[in-house]
Amino acid sequence: MSSQPQSGLPPSLIVSSHDLARLEALLESPALKQHPAALALGEELGRATVVPPAQIPAGIVAMHSRVECEDELHGERHQLTLVYPHEADAAQGRVSVLAPVGSALLGLAVGQSIDWQAPGGRALRLRVLAVQPAGDFAHAAG
Repeated sequence: MSSQPQSGLPPSLIVSSHDLARLEALLESPALKQHPAALALGEELGRATVVPPAQIPAGIVAMHSRVECEDELHGERHQLTLVYPHEADAAQGRVSVLAPVGSALLGLAVGQSIDWQAPGGRALRLRVLAVQPAGDFAHAAG
C-alpha cells in the first residue's frame, strides 16, 4: 500500500499516443528510472486520457506546444515551450517535461489552472491562456 501526498488532484489531462510513446521511452532510461521527476511524470501519464495525435483537441498542451499562461496569484504572464529534457533552455522559455511545471502543464487545456511551487518555494497558480501546437510555429534556430 503506497501513501501518496494529497496535494489536490490536477484537472483531467489529454495526451497524444505519439507523445505517450516517446515519454514512456524516456522514462525507461536507466538514469531516470527512480528519478523523482520521472516518477511524477509517470503518475501524470497514468492518469491521462490517450488519443491519436489527429484527435488532440485544439488548446491542449502537448510536447513542443508553445503555452501562454498567467500566474493568477501574481498577475505575471509567461510564454513557455514544453520540450524533452535535452532540448530545455530556460533562457529561451523551453521547459523540460521533467521539470515540475512541465509535467504539470502536459495535457492541460486552455482555461485550466495548476498550483505549482517554483524553485525556492514561491507559490504559483498557472492558468493556461493559449496553446500553439508544435506545427504552428517554426523552431527557432540559433
